[in-house]
Amino acid sequence: MSSNILAGIRVFDMTRVLAGPYCTALMADLGAEVIKLEPPHGDEYRHIGPFREGESALFHLTNRGKQSIVIDLQREEGRMLAQELALSCDVVVENFRPGVAAKLGLGAESLRQQKPQLVYASISGFGQRGPWTNKPAYDLIVQALSGLMAVNGEEGGSPLKVGESIGDLAAGLFASWAVLGALFRRERTAEGSTIDVSMHDALFSLLPTAHAQLFFGGREPARTGNRHPLSTPFGCYAAQDGMFAVAVLNEKHFAILAEVIGHPGLAEDPHFMTDNARTQHEPQLKTIIESWSHQRTASEAVAALEARQIPCAMISKVSQAAASDQTVQRKLVTALQHPTLSTVQVVGQPVVFDQMKPVTMSAAPALGADALTILRNTPGFDAERIKALFSGGTIKGSEHAKSA
Repeated sequence: MSSNILAGIRVFDMTRVLAGPYCTALMADLGAEVIKLEPPHGDEYRHIGPFREGESALFHLTNRGKQSIVIDLQREEGRMLAQELALSCDVVVENFRPGVAAKLGLGAESLRQQKPQLVYASISGFGQRGPWTNKPAYDLIVQALSGLMAVNGEEGGSPLKVGESIGDLAAGLFASWAVLGALFRRERTAEGSTIDVSMHDALFSLLPTAHAQLFFGGREPARTGNRHPLSTPFGCYAAQDGMFAVAVLNEKHFAILAEVIGHPGLAEDPHFMTDNARTQHEPQLKTIIESWSHQRTASEAVAALEARQIPCAMISKVSQAAASDQTVQRKLVTALQHPTLSTVQVVGQPVVFDQMKPVTMSAAPALGADALTILRNTPGFDAERIKALFSGGTIKGSEHAKSA
């Protein structure tokens, strides 16, 4: 079944906040058993709103399908226990500051020396090695240093951050991709891998249009607002009641667009005959298009263009995108059962496998709720040892867990 693509793969998740949890949530969606190690106060995202009945939305969105165990890594026996659990897994993912995992005895070198077939992924702001390794890493800082902010924003305006933590998400996505590649190699060679994922590297690699201008065009990429820097008309235009998007990338579509807006001769005008020429004369072309669209609502403009199969769209709010027939039929939003909230809505991994879209069916775990299950499913932990771990304070858990 598609939902069991990673069935049998056990992941020790030592991550927090966003990049790491996003990575391991994607693996949980595909059926991996993900053991989330948390400190006594829990992942920081448990304490960041918006909240519903005390539960963090951000935590639930990125920790679906996991099991939680609370281990005090300040204690020697806690570190030893975490090491033992890590070695029982196929994959370890961490996003401590570089060097912290090693100091805890949970670094790649130590664990892979004991278990060479282990796949170990480290996610950090600037990588495990390099001149910026110890630089504090937040998504805003990574966006600023990667070049993304410099090319994002209105033409002639100030640099602008993307309105989502795209550096964290890109790193998490690349980390999950790398782990799956390493697992595939392990199937053939029995060799594990040590994976180093940098938020900065991930985000810099997602700027091919900017790289094309810099490396091949020999010019510094600049901000162009809601239009494409290399193609025209490929951007947003104003109507009577708002903006709409148009994406024309070939001469056939431009000739049709010219007819629709009442200027069929534009396609033969030397200023607009080619994509490059249109981009050079973008301000003039924008004025012509908007002289037509200003006489219409955005929906009327889109309807006229869609009737001639010109790629175009209204600009949806997030609420409209979430409620669209496309989103509903593609099952992008999943309602998961939750013991106190009844249900929580999450957006799982988006890929369809064999006409099925695997997403975990279990909500994010309560803090430390799964310690018993995790230990009972790990070789070397009998009832007496488990009881001692709880009573000694190495593992934090519910009273039920302590007495079970």
